[in-house]
Amino acid sequence: MPDTARFRPPGPLGLGGAPLGNMFAPIPEATAEAVLEAAWESGIRFYDTAPHYGAGLSEHRFGHMLRQRPREDYVLSTKVGRMLRPDPAAPRDYRMFRDPLPFRVEYDYSADAALRSVEDSLQRLGLARIDIALIHDIAEDTHGAEWERVFDAAMAGAARALTRLREAGTIRAWGLGVNRPEACLRALERADPDLFLIAGRYTLLDQGALAALLPACLRRGVSVVIGGPYNSGLLAGGGTFDYREAPPERVAARDRLAALCARHGVDLRAAALQFAAAHPAVAAVIPGAVEPGQVRANAALMRAPIPPALWPAMRAAGLLPPEAPTP
Repeated sequence: MPDTARFRPPGPLGLGGAPLGNMFAPIPEATAEAVLEAAWESGIRFYDTAPHYGAGLSEHRFGHMLRQRPREDYVLSTKVGRMLRPDPAAPRDYRMFRDPLPFRVEYDYSADAALRSVEDSLQRLGLARIDIALIHDIAEDTHGAEWERVFDAAMAGAARALTRLREAGTIRAWGLGVNRPEACLRALERADPDLFLIAGRYTLLDQGALAALLPACLRRGVSVVIGGPYNSGLLAGGGTFDYREAPPERVAARDRLAALCARHGVDLRAAALQFAAAHPAVAAVIPGAVEPGQVRANAALMRAPIPPALWPAMRAAGLLPPEAPTP
């Protein structure tokens, strides 16, 4: 990232908070604490969470660990766009989260909701400030005119409110946390964000952010954080892609990548992390973890040596576009 980047979170490795919201399966409290302790001990100093993750559960867990650390020693991001309302009848399964906290989740991208969301997050975290506020999943389930309407509302509401918080020094940076690069490109036209967290769109299996978004961020000095570098598990040996059962063509592409890595003596996970981190627009890569061993493994994989010949071999096999930067 050039020196013109206005805000750059510490990297190359951070920790994503969705799994600690009980994504896919409940995680015992002791295990969640061990994951966060392992992250700190591994030198990770960038942490991302959100109200959405377990209806506040992830924020509670992150806050418990981070309150014990010097506040200037880490960078923390959370998100706005979903408000949590107390509800004893809230479902015990919320989308991909199992056994969440007893809150009903409501979408709200207004200015007032963004301000309230930041205050609520601070109380769940038990902290006096966050560093980064991200507008979460703008209109993720909509298209066409409805997508435009919701996006416009977020830019007129939450984006302006977060800009004011940044100008007042309440937060250090704001941006979007989304899965769709087009939302980030539109935000660059309509507002003045500092950072984007783009999940699953710059990986060994999906380079949807490569052609337009990452170059635009370089030009504007906007940092990029890559969430979901394993595409929610497929590149780490699991069976899910984008939080759903992986389609056969994605599994086949993963298997080709794994076989090529094996011929070069490389762990596919190391290639996935280091590829995502290699683009000059990318400040950090933030895989999640459900046990402390995964955190320690990710830290080691980010440092693992990779033979330079692997990347040309991926291009020759049609598994990477020629313009994608590599380590």
